[in-house]
Amino acid sequence: MPAPIEPLKNKLIQQLSTIYHEVALEQPTDDIADALIDIMRLPSELLAPTPFSNHWSEADIVLITYGDSIIKTAQPPLHTLKVFLDNHLKNTINSVHILPFFPYSSDDGFSVIDYSSVNESLGTWQDITEISQAYQLMSDLVINHCSSRSVWFDNFIKGEGTGHDFFFTAQLDDDLSAVVRPRTSPLLKEVNTGKGQKFVWCTFSHDQVDFDFRNPEVLKAFAAIIRQYLDSGVKIFRFDAIAFIWKIVGRDSINLPQTHEIVRLLRTLIESADPQAIIITETNIPNTQNLTYFGNANEAHGIYNFSLPPLLINTLLTGNCLYLKRWLMSMPPSQDGTLYFNFIASHDGIGLRPAEGLLSDTELDSLIHTIESFGGKISWRTSNTGEQKAYEMNIALYDALQGTVAGKDQWNFERFICAHAIMFALEGIPGIYIHSMLGTQNDCKKLANTHNNRSINRHRWHEEALEAALADSSLHHAKVLSGLKTLLNIRIKQPAFHPNATQFTLHLGLQLFGFWRQSQNRKQSIFCVSNVSDQAIALPLSELNLIVTQAWIELITGENITELNQEIILSPYQTVWIANKAERI
Repeated sequence: MPAPIEPLKNKLIQQLSTIYHEVALEQPTDDIADALIDIMRLPSELLAPTPFSNHWSEADIVLITYGDSIIKTAQPPLHTLKVFLDNHLKNTINSVHILPFFPYSSDDGFSVIDYSSVNESLGTWQDITEISQAYQLMSDLVINHCSSRSVWFDNFIKGEGTGHDFFFTAQLDDDLSAVVRPRTSPLLKEVNTGKGQKFVWCTFSHDQVDFDFRNPEVLKAFAAIIRQYLDSGVKIFRFDAIAFIWKIVGRDSINLPQTHEIVRLLRTLIESADPQAIIITETNIPNTQNLTYFGNANEAHGIYNFSLPPLLINTLLTGNCLYLKRWLMSMPPSQDGTLYFNFIASHDGIGLRPAEGLLSDTELDSLIHTIESFGGKISWRTSNTGEQKAYEMNIALYDALQGTVAGKDQWNFERFICAHAIMFALEGIPGIYIHSMLGTQNDCKKLANTHNNRSINRHRWHEEALEAALADSSLHHAKVLSGLKTLLNIRIKQPAFHPNATQFTLHLGLQLFGFWRQSQNRKQSIFCVSNVSDQAIALPLSELNLIVTQAWIELITGENITELNQEIILSPYQTVWIANKAERI
């Protein structure tokens, strides 16, 4: 039944009062609430979202890609992307995250010049809409900062027009020692404006100038952006660098209470406009802090599982699952209405902050050394004590798994598939970087041209070269694509792989990493076990809780399991998904 809008307005007023309780506002919060409702075009009566609802299933798989990861001469890259999706992934992938597709000045899209336009070099809003009509579309809301070349920042420099008061400034003599930084660049950027000299806060780079959310006009501007994205078919919003959006001089300026309340308010607006839309927060921070963005199922619907990539890669490079298993046992199950967004690789590097407190310094040093020996690079940050600390490892995932801490070996492909078999089976929704799907390797030429460490894993395929590589049986690309699709096509049919299905960690030693999934109706069980070592390992089925009155099958090979007391010999990096058979699950 439609509900009157008055309760929504009251909720917004309460949220706004929490956000701005330390700010001297020039307009009352009820006027701001009215403006947000108008900007979002919310009807006078609307369908109230049902709390703790899961708008997802085991069939949801997200492909992460730039709009121009695949290009073809005389064709808009977004059209080329759609053709690739339709030809190769149509029946496997149902969602696509197109990384920032707007005009930008740096950081491969994350320094947005104009939020309302599609980068002409990629295509048009029509191309975006066509993709959104065939796949669930995930888009970035680059909410912490924009480009120093944007109209808003031009107006800030002029001291007039929209944007003249959108940016956060501080003074050189302010105490900024506690500020948490993800980069080594100076925090403040000196700018001469129509109102005098200003020092603009720049969390990431001097081309990425931070917004001042103490000004409600900034919030209104982003409400308008969100409305446009919804109109263009966006269903999943990735809140980029959300942890940094509220600043207080003298504080660490990360994960502040106002930040969490802004996420809650934006969720209120988004799900009031579209109850099926979801928010995923991107917070590359220690695990315990990341978990707080769930709130009480009233904040982010999903959070990036940032600790998974470094822990899983470390497991496969060492042949020891101790740290991965400890972490998995400590992770709370996601309650209904929330989910983990699992990934191993992305357009960014493999973050190391989320491994803090989970891997020892010795383990981290060994991991970094191994990645460097495989051609990877390390990006650094400055701690609040002025110390240079490793922030992320930059490397293509296929190359990151070409060996172990002992060096390169012959198990590259098997180790790579094993990593994904583990990730695909875990509680949550899998996000797969297009270059993992294709087995793309380090782009050393692009790295040399840009001198940006992240470029090593941001290759741009020419469509003709990609199709030729996929057709060449002597190369690994088609084998990778086929292997990952095979696993995914199994996954999307299993109720026990629902993102919120039960998960328990198994104790099978240090070389066998395993967990048990059970469907929400308790009819299907899947025991997921991977050999994370380069030696064959025996898995005694008696170690698993296989009910003797049920028939069991190994889903990946399709082999029936008849003797429940037998041992299965797992080859190096082999994974088994052992499930009970039932006519109707």
